[in-house]
Amino acid sequence: MNRTVVKTFKHKVGKNQFVIIKIFQKAISKVRHGNALASNAVNVKIFKKPKLRKV
Repeated sequence: MNRTVVKTFKHKVGKNQFVIIKIFQKAISKVRHGNALASNAVNVKIFKKPKLRKV
């Protein structure tokens, strides 16, 4: 069973704002004969929200 939990936090230091992403995941592979592969690879994409214009 594969399980992934993702938690994101915003942390501000001075004028800079950082995004902290914590990824907890688990991959299990079982076989009786042959090869098995359990991968914990992660693909992360970060999108920037467009700023709203003030009229």
